Amino acid sequence: MRIEPKIPFDDLTGRGVRVAIIDSGVNPAHPHVAGVAGGVCVNADGESPNYLDYAGHGTAVAGAIREKAPAALLYAVKVFDQHLRTNAETIIRAIDWAIENEMNIINLSLGTINQSHRERFEQVVARASERNVVLVAALEMNGQFSLPGCLPSVIATQLDWECRRETYRCAITDSRPVFFASGYPRSIPGVQPERNLAGTSFAVANMTGFVTRARQAFSAAPFEELERKLIEACVRLTFI
Repeated sequence: MRIEPKIPFDDLTGRGVRVAIIDSGVNPAHPHVAGVAGGVCVNADGESPNYLDYAGHGTAVAGAIREKAPAALLYAVKVFDQHLRTNAETIIRAIDWAIENEMNIINLSLGTINQSHRERFEQVVARASERNVVLVAALEMNGQFSLPGCLPSVIATQLDWECRRETYRCAITDSRPVFFASGYPRSIPGVQPERNLAGTSFAVANMTGFVTRARQAFSAAPFEELERKLIEACVRLTFI
């Protein structure tokens, strides 16, 4: 008898869940994205409505989230353009925009390893928690803890090349749960996986898709309860 792999929250679509994608913007016309509900560009000059993606990274991230949560409301929060670089001040302002505009989930496929910014990220994560806004972010970058992903009250995500894109796993450490997801985005017909974008950004995006499904099911749940539901639904749980 064939045993089918466990697909977390496979009966849910993320309907009505508002997801902010802090990245290079989004191309809403891309078939993997199928439109966005709105967006903003946050930069040194303030805010503007031009959230179009000219780098492709944010669009691929949005496509990975849309695949798992096809009925979610996606919002593009553009913080960089041609080069995938920004600064802590801009990231924090983008998170605040998402909080003030009543997002439910923030996908943050970037961060900083500069721990001198820790206090400011702790403050913005606290503001998000007060409004029941869930951040999904990378736990590490280049083997070093990354902000805000390493902070409590954030869905800490790491890459697992062996994890199927339809699932995720969870490891419980001495201090917190860490979620592992595939580092591959949605496939492009005729393009080999090794020639497509890949990496931790897409582990975060894939995990955000699952978190969006869970948020639909548990719309008012505080962070700790939502995190517990994600642990209960994961494909494999380990203790390290």
